Amino acid sequence: MNEAPPVVYLARHGETVWSLSGQHTGLTDLPLTERGERNARRLADRLEGLSFKRVFTSPLQRAVRTCELAGFGAQAEVDRDLVEWNYGEYEGRRTEDIHAERPDWQLFRDGCPGGESPGRVGVRADRVVKRLREIAGSVLIFSSGHFLRVLSARWLGLEPLAGKYLLLSTASLSALGYEHNLSQPVIQLWNDTNHVGS
Repeated sequence: MNEAPPVVYLARHGETVWSLSGQHTGLTDLPLTERGERNARRLADRLEGLSFKRVFTSPLQRAVRTCELAGFGAQAEVDRDLVEWNYGEYEGRRTEDIHAERPDWQLFRDGCPGGESPGRVGVRADRVVKRLREIAGSVLIFSSGHFLRVLSARWLGLEPLAGKYLLLSTASLSALGYEHNLSQPVIQLWNDTNHVGS
């Protein structure tokens, strides 16, 4: 009997005050809101019955806390490459305010002044993908929205720019996998929020 191919599950952290307000939250280490904590607990129900060879989390508290509330705190390993995009001068700012100064600005194409370029985030994502492909079994990752979007693009062999097409909600669950005997990386599940309440 053939074993099921490995799956990489991606859990975006729960809501913070800045994700609620639309402010870019890179390295600012914000806690979850009360609703963010509640929805992180609901991830535990969503993940029930799944087993993981390894669990990784970003070092930022919003990811670590989501991981803990989802029931994987004791198993998780911190991976610094999973940290969110460094937004530099755009940290804490909203896209609409940035567009008032730079109407054509696109994060996934232009990056951020004083922060990371899409290429730099892509390099971090590539390191993660390489490590994931060496693990024999399914993996669970807790991280932030924009980084997970770049990671998914790179999993598929696409440029970081392709992350702009992959919307992710807070406390969502997605899954990356393979078809054709592990030769073709695919998205198996995207932005599932059925477990999250209003």
